[in-house]
Amino acid sequence: MIRQRTWLFLLGFGCAVGPLPALAQTGEGEMTFSTDEAQQPPAEGQPAEGEPAEGQPAEPAPGGDVLGELAAQQQQTAAPEERRAPRRALREEVVAVQQIYALRKGRVEIAPSFGISMNDPFVSHPALALALNYYVTEVLAIGANILWFDYGPAGNLTTDTNFQVGRSFRLVIPITEYQIAASLNFSYVPLYGKFALFREFIVHWDAYVLGGVGAFRTRPVPVVDPDNRSFDWGLRISVVNPGIGFRVYSSRFASIFIELRDYIFLEKFESLEINGDDPRDPDTWLADGSTLVNNVMFNAGLTIFFPFTFDYRLPK
Repeated sequence: MIRQRTWLFLLGFGCAVGPLPALAQTGEGEMTFSTDEAQQPPAEGQPAEGEPAEGQPAEPAPGGDVLGELAAQQQQTAAPEERRAPRRALREEVVAVQQIYALRKGRVEIAPSFGISMNDPFVSHPALALALNYYVTEVLAIGANILWFDYGPAGNLTTDTNFQVGRSFRLVIPITEYQIAASLNFSYVPLYGKFALFREFIVHWDAYVLGGVGAFRTRPVPVVDPDNRSFDWGLRISVVNPGIGFRVYSSRFASIFIELRDYIFLEKFESLEINGDDPRDPDTWLADGSTLVNNVMFNAGLTIFFPFTFDYRLPK
């Protein structure tokens, strides 16, 4: 028992301080070789005992310099990293954006625009328009708009469709022209957002719906009996004017917008029947009753908010 403890102590001491001189081992751990084994050379292609195989690094002898081996391994690991190309620094930008780019509450909106009719193939009704709105809240507004159709030779242009239909089928289609229209409006802005343009600019937009009531001044264009008939301007009630719009802000007080709106009103058309007894009687020039007309207008224009500036009031 004492002898075994002595050998364990010597073995631990040798591992701590480095290799010790070869000691003659006896007893249970002693290794013996025969004369034939000691003189027999290794087989061809096989390394000698204790030598590394071809193409493999030599393994350090047990009990060698542990610190030196760790330092060599760290140098071998660090060498490829030093030869790598330097990494580029990432360019990251953080942009802070307000929740609402342009406040609307308490501001007045003036919106000039140009519009054109979309669903009348017989008469073109381009118009110069102007809208005025006051925002009671951030999303609700009340206002009015006016459309001027009879502003010159470009207004109320009769298309060739009516002439071609009458010539081909010998049918006459009654048409009307517009002078002016006005309506009271209520606007609601349910959608608001922003998007990145070319990954450089942040564009703010909103979408709105509107509706109202108003009136048109129109008159029929004499096509059935133009030699005897002529019409004066008359007032037509516009029962409802639903529409939708889309705005893109260029600044906190200006934006461009597009709008699609349907002006529904009761129209009076020329009578298709001619009074043979007295064709000049004006009581027989108009058709009986009124016809519900949908005048769909597409407008595009500019919006300006007054005052130009405003103050953000953050919640406490």
